[in-house]
Amino acid sequence: MEVAIVVPTYNEAETLPVLIAQVRDQNIEGLGFVIVDDGSPDGTGDIADAIADEYPGVFIVLHREGKQGLGSAYRAGFQTALDAGAERIVEMDADLSHPPEVLNGLICELDHAHVAVASRYVSGGGVDPDWSWGRQQISYWGNVGIRMILGLKVKDATAGFKGFRRKTLESIGIDRLRLSGFGFQAEVAYRCQKAGMNVVEHPYVFMERTAGKSKMSLGIVVEAFFQLSWLRIRG
Repeated sequence: MEVAIVVPTYNEAETLPVLIAQVRDQNIEGLGFVIVDDGSPDGTGDIADAIADEYPGVFIVLHREGKQGLGSAYRAGFQTALDAGAERIVEMDADLSHPPEVLNGLICELDHAHVAVASRYVSGGGVDPDWSWGRQQISYWGNVGIRMILGLKVKDATAGFKGFRRKTLESIGIDRLRLSGFGFQAEVAYRCQKAGMNVVEHPYVFMERTAGKSKMSLGIVVEAFFQLSWLRIRG
């Protein structure tokens, strides 16, 4: 497995098979998957197992008991990808908001960068044009606020669509990452910046999910602000 796509899932039975098919269509050499399912009651884990049985390459499914948080899912997925020998690790959502067509460009960025961030907030990037003005403002200014709290240079501080070199994850230390929810992505960006990693941003347009239910809420965002403020204080 040269390139591992790490995907956390919870109730993504409708979208996961579509995502896998679309990623495979990108013809990425050495492609493999690590699916981390938190006991989805809709049978997502069983669907992932069925795909694994038919997949011609490396397809690993981690089954966990109940929802344990996005951050812990990614930590488990990253470590599994490293243990499987992956040299490039990409994280992406299962809900089709991260277009697989961006993957080849994102992975190519890792030829000259330690981290490649699929970014909504650089030239050529954006968000779903069907979003209301209010939702666009909340997303934009929430991102600005997090950048200010952590002193981040990366423009899309909360991006959940990223690629890493193997040595990047080994250097920042997966076991050092602590946040479990929405703040996890910003914590990763903070750790990469503190470690002096070369981070590039690759434009993409974030699209609203077409199936399933969003797990985002205002409470999650507010909680993240408090957690990230404490992260900055501790360093």
